Order: sequence, then structure tokens, then C-alpha cells
Amino acid sequence: MKIQSNKIDTQDRKILKTLQHHCRISAQDLSDKVSMSTATCWRRIKALEKKGVIRGYNAQLDRRALGFEVCAFVNISIESRYSKVVEDIQQALVERPEVLECYATTGESDFTLRVVAKSIEDYDHFLNKFLFELPAIGQVRSSIALREIKQTTILPL
Repeated sequence: MKIQSNKIDTQDRKILKTLQHHCRISAQDLSDKVSMSTATCWRRIKALEKKGVIRGYNAQLDRRALGFEVCAFVNISIESRYSKVVEDIQQALVERPEVLECYATTGESDFTLRVVAKSIEDYDHFLNKFLFELPAIGQVRSSIALREIKQTTILPL
């Protein structure tokens, strides 16, 4: 759902900014922080969720602490533009848990992915036993992240 940013007022921006940094904050603490009643704050949060501005709440996990040592950015070019082929590729990518992000892109590649794997051997297995097996896959180019300089989900409100 596309939301126009000019439909979000100053109070909603305060709520969203606070929730981005502290999604587990209590309704009372949030209402105090944004200077409104708890009931009003709660209604605004529910309205933002209903509009699709707030899509969900999650915990940010450290991939390395959980054994995912490899982070790869993968650019994929496809050889066929038939809508069914593209839909099948997209669905297959969506279903793979190691694909954290998938974007349809312009330029030299059709899709850009962010993929995690426990090891370079696991990443090689992902490429050879999954990605290269998809129909109409043309070229695949990978860039392995050496270190993360910045990684965030916080939008600049």
C-alpha cells in the first residue's frame, strides 16, 4: 500500500520516530514521550497500522551471533521476460529464508538480493542447488560483504 508522506502529521511522526527506536515501549511511556493521552496515542498507532504505515514490529538480531557469517549482495539477470517465468522466480526467492531482501531493479540486473549464509560453503550450495536451478536465470553476480559499516531499518522522519 502506498502512503503519501504529507498525510502523516507531526504527532504521528513523533510516534513513528519513537517506535522505530523503541518498539517495545509501553503505551503509557510512549504517550508521555510524545505528549498526548494514552488513549489518543493508542488510537493513532492503530490507525497507522490500519493504513499500512506500521507494517509490524520485530527484534533486530545479530546475524553473526547466530552463526550467519556470510552476507552477500546478489545481482541476477534473467533471460526471459514472460510474466509467468518472472512470477515463478519471484515466488521462489520470497520462499527462501536466506534471502532477506529482494528488489526488482533497473540497470544491468533484474533483481538484487541480500542473502545470508552460515558459511561460504553454504552460500555456494544456495547458488548451485537453488539459484542456478531457477528457470531463465542468466547471469548471477555476487558481492560478499567484508564488514557492515551501517545497517538500519530506521527511516529518517
